[in-house]
Amino acid sequence: MKIGLQLPYFNFANTADTIAQIAQTAEAGGVYSMWVMDHFFQLGFEPLGPQEDPMLEGYSVLSYLAGQTETIKLGTLVTGVIYRNPGLLAKVVTTLDVLSKGRAYLGIGAAWFEREAVALGFAFPSVKERFEWLEETLQIAHQMWSDNDGAYAGKHFQLAETLNNPPPMSQPHPPIMIGGMGEKKTLKFVAQYGDACNLFLGAGIDVLSHKIEVLKGHCSDVGRDYDDIEKTTLGTAYHGDLPDSDAVIEICKQLADLGVSHAIFNMPDADKLDNVKRLTDEVVPAVADL
Repeated sequence: MKIGLQLPYFNFANTADTIAQIAQTAEAGGVYSMWVMDHFFQLGFEPLGPQEDPMLEGYSVLSYLAGQTETIKLGTLVTGVIYRNPGLLAKVVTTLDVLSKGRAYLGIGAAWFEREAVALGFAFPSVKERFEWLEETLQIAHQMWSDNDGAYAGKHFQLAETLNNPPPMSQPHPPIMIGGMGEKKTLKFVAQYGDACNLFLGAGIDVLSHKIEVLKGHCSDVGRDYDDIEKTTLGTAYHGDLPDSDAVIEICKQLADLGVSHAIFNMPDADKLDNVKRLTDEVVPAVADL
């Protein structure tokens, strides 16, 4: 099993140096991927802190980390579809992929944080419309990462050209990870357009098992090979129900039994590096063969 680390807060005295040190420690210890949230305000719930806490723009952080690391994969969990024009988003991820030498993911979802959107002037349409935006954005990304540089005409987005040069280094394109567990839209979009899903570990193993069965059904409906989709989860290590490495290892075993191959974890006090080293020294080698 692959292990990923998400950095969801930036309450650090020496922000740039600390972020680099966390990523370099994780990479040296065999962590497969590094993630940041794509938000502009903190989320306001445990263990992340109040909405007024420091937050950095996600793709700027990832671009910085691309220059501070060599092998670790880089992505957002996940970009809200309302934050960037689809053509710009595809170009941003392409640029990250080129400059990181093929290490970018496109993590994307329908967005939910209304306070943030209203405060900063992003459009925040209905849930139905946000999912329409999401589907069109996924279609545009696929077109921009193909040989078709012609027009795209959707209900919400119209692009006269989809020229995207240079192309991404990842082939056929950076993997598209769609975050969320909605059965009618999100998991269907994974089957239609995605290379990976991201499920919430906090929902519990039984719920995750059900969601995976739903995804299998959508794959069957659209003629997609279920095994081609990377199954990932997001949880929090060294906190709450996963207080130590033994608990993290055990949950990874349960996830592997469901077919999950990539477990991503937040953690408290990542800047102190103790928990990062527990993850690399104790968890990564213990789950490598799952």
